[in-house]
Amino acid sequence: MGRKLANKILECVDMIEFTARDRLKLLGGASALLLSACGGGNSSTSNEILSLPLNSAPAPTVPTAPTPTPLPPSPTGDGMLVDGFLRDSFSNNFKIGTAITANRITENDLSAQIAKAQFNSITPEYELKADQIAPVEGVFNFVEADRIVDWAIANNMEVRGHALVWHEATPAYFYEGTPAQIRARLENYITTVVNHFKDRIKIWDVVNEVTSVDIFNGDDGVGPYRDTPWFNAVGSDYIEWAFNAARAADPEAQLFLSDYETENPIKRAWAIEIVRNLISKGVPINGVGHQFHLQLNTDPAQTLAAITAVDNEFAGLINHVTELDVSCYQDPGSCWENGTNCDADLGSTPPAALLADQARLLRTIFDGLALKSSVETVSLWGVRDGDSWLNESPTTRFNYPLLFDRNGDVKPALEAITDPNYVI
Repeated sequence: MGRKLANKILECVDMIEFTARDRLKLLGGASALLLSACGGGNSSTSNEILSLPLNSAPAPTVPTAPTPTPLPPSPTGDGMLVDGFLRDSFSNNFKIGTAITANRITENDLSAQIAKAQFNSITPEYELKADQIAPVEGVFNFVEADRIVDWAIANNMEVRGHALVWHEATPAYFYEGTPAQIRARLENYITTVVNHFKDRIKIWDVVNEVTSVDIFNGDDGVGPYRDTPWFNAVGSDYIEWAFNAARAADPEAQLFLSDYETENPIKRAWAIEIVRNLISKGVPINGVGHQFHLQLNTDPAQTLAAITAVDNEFAGLINHVTELDVSCYQDPGSCWENGTNCDADLGSTPPAALLADQARLLRTIFDGLALKSSVETVSLWGVRDGDSWLNESPTTRFNYPLLFDRNGDVKPALEAITDPNYVI
């Protein structure tokens, strides 16, 4: 169901008092009936119901429509969310993706059920990284990667290949030997992996997090390249080698540089400089991935400025949001560096005001992204709050950074980005 169909349904009930949450629920079992009562719609709509949870009050009575056929109970509550509602809400703008791990690809896993129902792009969270595929030199193991990739394709989702080069997932043997030996090893690895998935993965994060993180030193910061084992071994040349090898292996794939904190003007400028250097050398790059691991105090204007900066500098490059989440904590740098001065655990029940702030932030960002024609995919880093890495980093505590809560129920943030009439 896209926005046009949703708007038609909502127009039909304009004279009835509904909350925004009721409106989202109404787009479930009663949608076809309402359209019929209004003189429109199609017979397939009523068959698109999936029992995914929306934590809400019972649906209001609609006097002008017949009583709908009772729906099967949802896995975790009495709310219903139309199959495909989230992804279809942005069908005219961009794909909606999520990250998931292979151990969740089971019939009864709630995150997998929601992913199949509401997203059309999947990023394997770990399975496509070098330390998983080739922990020992010369030995490639694609079992888990194949399993999650094939599952996504079988469920009509595209797959994001994440990531060919990331220093935190690179076995030590990659750095051994002369620069020529290191290059040959890297090129062999990328060629083998891309060829293995050539007909199944058409989007690759070729290099991940290669931009300097020295953003807190202002004009004294060192950039643009990050000081990593790759950089220490061969300088920045490995970035160029990686893109060229990926393009040679698959001339039709979209190739991305992905990094976090591009919403910071200093780091953003360094990332732009790296891309500029690649293009000046004729290196094949199709786009920039922005991770957008945000906090509640993030300035949405700066987040959207990261997209605009790429648009202004590089005509034709694609923008993807690759790992979006919004932490409910606002930790100082020391928390991330050494685990000190971290915000206190909020506990298992998030404050309503905090979720409202999260919803307002994401509404502004999604509204802005929808206006950017260069943005082709927006991916959340996880399905449910309990799946998120932010429950363990930078310290162990409850966090609530995603669109579905631990029970799989819809959060205010999801309602805010899909329903312009939802009052936060």
